[in-house]
Amino acid sequence: MEQTTKFSRIISGAMTWGSWGKKLSNKEMIELMHHSIECGLTTFDHADIYGSYSTEGDFGAAFGDSGIKREDIQLITKCGIQLTRGRDNKINHYQYDKDYIIWSAEESLKKLKTDYLDFFLMHRPSPLMHPDEIAEAAQHLLKSGKIRQFGVSNFTTSQVSMLENAIPVEGNQVEFSLTHHDPMYDGTFDDCIANKRMAMAWSPLGSFFRETDEQVERIKEAMGPLINKYNADENQLLLAWILKHPANVHPVIGTTNKKRMQLAAEAINIELELQDWFALLVASQGHDVP
Repeated sequence: MEQTTKFSRIISGAMTWGSWGKKLSNKEMIELMHHSIECGLTTFDHADIYGSYSTEGDFGAAFGDSGIKREDIQLITKCGIQLTRGRDNKINHYQYDKDYIIWSAEESLKKLKTDYLDFFLMHRPSPLMHPDEIAEAAQHLLKSGKIRQFGVSNFTTSQVSMLENAIPVEGNQVEFSLTHHDPMYDGTFDDCIANKRMAMAWSPLGSFFRETDEQVERIKEAMGPLINKYNADENQLLLAWILKHPANVHPVIGTTNKKRMQLAAEAINIELELQDWFALLVASQGHDVP
């Protein structure tokens, strides 16, 4: 499998653009799309559930009015989670039958006002999913040109392996940050490197700005001299730490703040020295490397 390079190194996540976050107007979304692209963040990450199934439509309406050429951006979206919010479901659950996956992709195409999705991900693994069923849907979408690449999100290595018996899995988007680094140790990123899967990280800043616990305090202390050394802020160092991993991880940032978006984009120019990278890891873990 040839690993793709067409996606921007840092991805702009749209989860909080709509009703689940900033409730941006059509005009504000258009401005933020243009700003994101100017910063070099040409890839936009979605999921059908964002905004209780409304954010794709809001983004698509803005994109249709933006004047942006489709070939100048990349669109990622996900399906499989059925919420009680926004749909007539009795309970939150997962659904991965062939007809539903195809229907979900086609709904996303309509809402995003596009003829194809650059990457289509199964959002979370279901205990009831069957690889052949998912593969049939994905193959239909690939052959029809409605999706360009097929991948997963939050899947374990064994689940990816099971699915790959039926269809190639070209990417895995998982939670990864300096405060949540399990994918480095549970085989997720080893699998991405070995099989040339595109690795993506959601919540790349982790709990750094949300918590005031001992882990965060240790990281802040370790960052002190690095802020001056690299002329970078905390956000940029958190991203630079992720970017150094050999899995070529693409962080999915969630900010709608234009200045923070610009600073995040500049993080790709920071090359942490080896011992500085480990200093941050040690601070996160609270103990020296074994």
